Amino acid sequence: MKFLDLTKVYIRSGDGGNGAASFRREKYVEFGGPDGGDGGRGGDVWAEAVQGLNTLIDFRYQQHYFAKNGRGGAGRQMTGASGDDIVLRVPVGTEILDEDQETVIADLTDVGQRVRLAEGGNGGWGNLRFKSATNQAPRTANPGHPGVERTLWLRLKLIADVGLLGLPNAGKSTFLAATSNARPKIADYPFTTLHPNLGVVAVDGREFVVADIPGLIEGAHEGKGIGDRFLGHVERCAVLLHLVDATAEDFVADYHTIISEIENYHDLADKPRVTVLNKIDALDAELRAAFKSELEDACGGNVLLMSGVSGEGVEDVLRALWRVIAANRAAETETVEEEDGSWQP
Repeated sequence: MKFLDLTKVYIRSGDGGNGAASFRREKYVEFGGPDGGDGGRGGDVWAEAVQGLNTLIDFRYQQHYFAKNGRGGAGRQMTGASGDDIVLRVPVGTEILDEDQETVIADLTDVGQRVRLAEGGNGGWGNLRFKSATNQAPRTANPGHPGVERTLWLRLKLIADVGLLGLPNAGKSTFLAATSNARPKIADYPFTTLHPNLGVVAVDGREFVVADIPGLIEGAHEGKGIGDRFLGHVERCAVLLHLVDATAEDFVADYHTIISEIENYHDLADKPRVTVLNKIDALDAELRAAFKSELEDACGGNVLLMSGVSGEGVEDVLRALWRVIAANRAAETETVEEEDGSWQP
């Protein structure tokens, strides 16, 4: 299945049905009076987050979504049938943006969450509604209200516990393949990964989800190499795993390049990070110690050593990630409990 994380859709809610102007025509009923029914209501357009989707590719092939119009009213006080709603089923983590691509209309982060994007038009009144003491035989009926037509953007931001960061060829896909059942493309050249991948990782009997995004380049936060869209996929993560290639010509400069990008993209710099010097299988013990010390001086914190190819240090990295994830989940649970306990019936 192809991956698509940004697409445009055109929606229109249904028009309301027209009210009817009708009079009773039964034999032997001398003064039948008005009996026109109201028009039916137009259908709404909804968006719903569903399980089992992780791409917006379906919206590439169908971009227009129109709800049904309401039926017109009829005699004998019969109200027209309401138009059927239409539901856009989107992956969890989808943001719905206005036509300007900046105004967020809704953010669907939970399975089953729904939002109405366009409300159907009300049905028009039949002439029965206009009967009064001074107007016993009104011939007036209202037309239905028109529906709403909108152009919207759908933007998917993957929901994962861990987001992988690093320059192209830093070993992110190798790490994901070594620790999960995900099978991203792996090759010895930059930009092997062209779209985000998700994998479920297990350590010590516990599981969490890792998102591997394509390698970032300088200027990614401004959209270079569509890096701003890639960074959006790690916005919701509890922790960022920053992989630094130990075999790079200047791994400290590489580290600062990524840090500069996340500091310039929203609030990513405030997220917890685990910094890892990767590909240590290519280094001897002396170089490992020297490079680790040099990178720790640059980042001002602890640096873990790992090789995704040989598996050395992988479990230590996973345990470090889990500690942050567990603390984040505990904090979220505590917040929910406090909110629930604050309300009194």
